[in-house]
Amino acid sequence: MPVIKVTLIEGYDAETIATLSRRMTDAVRATIAAPPEGITVIAEEVPPTNYMRGGVARKPGAPVQGAAAVVSDYLAAMEARDLARAKAHLHADFIMTFPSGRTMTSLEDLIDWSKTRYDHVAKRFEGYDQAFEGDRAIVWCRGTLHGAWVGGAPFTGIRFCDRFELVAGHIVRQEVWNDLSEHRPT
Repeated sequence: MPVIKVTLIEGYDAETIATLSRRMTDAVRATIAAPPEGITVIAEEVPPTNYMRGGVARKPGAPVQGAAAVVSDYLAAMEARDLARAKAHLHADFIMTFPSGRTMTSLEDLIDWSKTRYDHVAKRFEGYDQAFEGDRAIVWCRGTLHGAWVGGAPFTGIRFCDRFELVAGHIVRQEVWNDLSEHRPT
């Protein structure tokens, strides 16, 4: 069974090391047929004085917030209309695509566009899934929408699925799928 050894500069907290170890285990399981109990990850730490690259001592890089946590806080900020907090999670190249292929690059455009569709909307989450590809973290969240249409009629239980791509802890792409148009009053 696989044994993975990773050497880190001292200074990371236990949760960061545990997250790295879990992700390394997941990477092995996604690549070869190894049961989780057969995969060993050994994280060794060395003092900064014992770690040099190019003849220069290095410091540990900052741990990144988990991708699902970034998405969760972004969506909570959007629901609360805390645009400053939501924008703090966005990459400079942020783009979002909504049903019917509508693309936008600003949260203000999204709010203006949604005014013709519903009065307010909120999400009930059933789960998050994460994957990693190159320098990107991919997060899928799914659940149901509830809220009120323009005019005040309530709606509930409408399916949604959102896909996010994050680079360096910031959302660069959001794609949205939902059944709102199937339930929208005529």
